Amino acid sequence: MWMWGAGVAGLAALVAWGVHAAVPAVPLLTAAVLLGIVVGQLPVLRPALTGVLAPGLTLASHSLMRLGVVLLGLKLSLVDIIALGWVTITSTVLIVLLTFFGTLWLGRRVGLPGHQPLLIATGFAVCGASAIGAMSGVVKAKDRDTATPVALVTLCGTLAIGVLPLLWHPLGLTDLQFGHWVGAGVHDVGQVVATAQIAGSAALAVAVVVKLTRVLMLAPLVASVAVYERRRAGSSGRTAGRPPVVPLFVAGFLAMVLVRTVVPVPPAVLDTADLVQTVLLAMALFGLGTAVRLTDLVRTGGRALGVGLASWLLIAVLALAAVQLG
Repeated sequence: MWMWGAGVAGLAALVAWGVHAAVPAVPLLTAAVLLGIVVGQLPVLRPALTGVLAPGLTLASHSLMRLGVVLLGLKLSLVDIIALGWVTITSTVLIVLLTFFGTLWLGRRVGLPGHQPLLIATGFAVCGASAIGAMSGVVKAKDRDTATPVALVTLCGTLAIGVLPLLWHPLGLTDLQFGHWVGAGVHDVGQVVATAQIAGSAALAVAVVVKLTRVLMLAPLVASVAVYERRRAGSSGRTAGRPPVVPLFVAGFLAMVLVRTVVPVPPAVLDTADLVQTVLLAMALFGLGTAVRLTDLVRTGGRALGVGLASWLLIAVLALAAVQLG
């Protein structure tokens, strides 16, 4: 039964690749999320999305998302991150933590339901929709709670592609400073590439390494939340179904980081892993996108939109301050 939904998700990933190929400024994963959101709004497709396609779409948005996060670790080399210098590393970690806790506080302050504050904070602080998917697996968030943060981080990340380049020269940033700003302040890796590449290859390289330093923060954040959830479950007398201290996919992610750092992985292997990871995440994000209901978002998501925009502004300002101070 799951094969139908997984097949549709795979086809959607192929369509998203076509959109990206035709319009390179649109990152492939962003196209996949947007395609899922569009499909999710069509009334004629609702019965299929909640019926025969549901098992496969759930498989994509959960299991394939975790596999994609594991392979994401192969993009990270600790050697490249250390080469940034301790000032840049420290400021990047602080940006992630301040954005995470600031967004979490604001989301709870305005009364966002369920796990939305946590998921919005994770997505905006770390690495967009893939981080949201990773965190939702730990807290067992409902698809409805996951869908709104995914829509918001996709919206704001897409806005960043258009807005940040317009501010590049008025802010007096050099090419490398612009790359640093983009890497520290834009959410998804694909959105970082789409934004930073206009400033040249050197700026793009800085942006990607800074961004991947933020991605590395996903592991301790998810593990910390898992520990908190275990303690909460234990204090309430529930011992079954508690998340592990370090979820298996997070351990896999860290293992891939270590492999990339200490093993001379052939470029062909890295290219293949990158392709597989992109396909898995595209399928997963399409599945998450189909759960978005814009009518619900418009009706009840005014506060969520405000939190998302505030978080987007917060991380952009913090990242710019780090660049200026550096």
